[in-house]
Amino acid sequence: MSVNYFKKYPDHEGFYDQFGGAFLPPQLETEMKKITEAYYSISKSHNFISELRSIRKHYQGRPTPVYFCNRLSEKYGGRIYMKREDLNHTGAHKLNHCMGEALLAKYLGKKKLIAETGAGQHGVALATAAAYFGLECEIHMGEVDIIKEHPNVVRMKILGAKVVPVSHGLKTLKEAVDSAFLAYLEDPENSIYCIGSVVGPHPFPMLVREFQRVVGIEAREQFLEMTGELPDNVVACVGGGSNAMGIFSAFLEDEETRLYGVEPGGRSMNLGDHAATMTLGTPGIIHGFKCYLLQDEKGEPSPVYSCASGLDYPGVGPEHSMLKDLGRVKYDVVSDEETIDAFYELSRLEGIIPALESSHAVAYALKLARQNHQQSILVNLSGRGDKDIDFVLEKYGLPEQRQQ
Repeated sequence: MSVNYFKKYPDHEGFYDQFGGAFLPPQLETEMKKITEAYYSISKSHNFISELRSIRKHYQGRPTPVYFCNRLSEKYGGRIYMKREDLNHTGAHKLNHCMGEALLAKYLGKKKLIAETGAGQHGVALATAAAYFGLECEIHMGEVDIIKEHPNVVRMKILGAKVVPVSHGLKTLKEAVDSAFLAYLEDPENSIYCIGSVVGPHPFPMLVREFQRVVGIEAREQFLEMTGELPDNVVACVGGGSNAMGIFSAFLEDEETRLYGVEPGGRSMNLGDHAATMTLGTPGIIHGFKCYLLQDEKGEPSPVYSCASGLDYPGVGPEHSMLKDLGRVKYDVVSDEETIDAFYELSRLEGIIPALESSHAVAYALKLARQNHQQSILVNLSGRGDKDIDFVLEKYGLPEQRQQ
């Protein structure tokens, strides 16, 4: 890894080695260039940086703490720590880039924010940002996820956002992205597409990464202060990959720290039963960028599944795709069952109810702890599980019911 990593990646065309880029219809090329130019000029200005720092401190409640899981560590071995992004305002890491994107929209004179959401955390965060800045907000969400993540749908509506149900295809995250992009195409002059992860055409993967780097910067400094050393392992879940890039970014140069991206193994490793893009995908193009992609025999994005709505995406961030090829990050899977077990373990041993997305990372951390009793593990606890409790109880029941 180069010390000039963040200047080197992406290149001026938005590529991370072979991945990324911007494969767009002509009517969007001009708008993407405007957003790119605005990011490089506006977001580097003193006024923008000062305002964003003030928002993070006085509105979001940053920095979020790093917490040592004493009882979890006693049971599983190792030293397990959590970066508590569940304590970020709105309950997940998503507000980090949503406030940045909305602030950029304000400087650009945009009137409306448009986005997709899967688990609803990005939708809630963007609706929050829109309310803060006095902008219109339109969130596209698959009908399956609207039912599954009902509490977040209610929150979005309370915050004043228009929630657009998406009824085609599998009615989940991929289709929500399709729908949101089409809505943005109708009026790119007055609206801005605020993508929910490090995916999409350039400059979105870079822009979201840069706004999420605050997670890694804080976590690295906090862990050093707490322990006097860097973590042996850093673990984060990966769907599109924003929370993972946020925390990984601070440790890319630290070769002694191993980085793990955890994908949903779902019900099985059969096509359509998982969303293990990095594990089983091949390079392809989706939503205007190149990445590892789960594809069917015709080269079309394949159906995907996860108990965590925020992870059921057939693609992944282009930077993650590059880091896989470079061997800097190891990508692995955990199943739905392992995820639910971890959901309850963290809840009952530490009093922290995690999002199902984050529970994938927790599950993998417990595996690492069993294998490496002397090592430290830092998990990015990317969100809280309020949104998931009804679904988990209805689908899986309480631990004592599952054992009967």
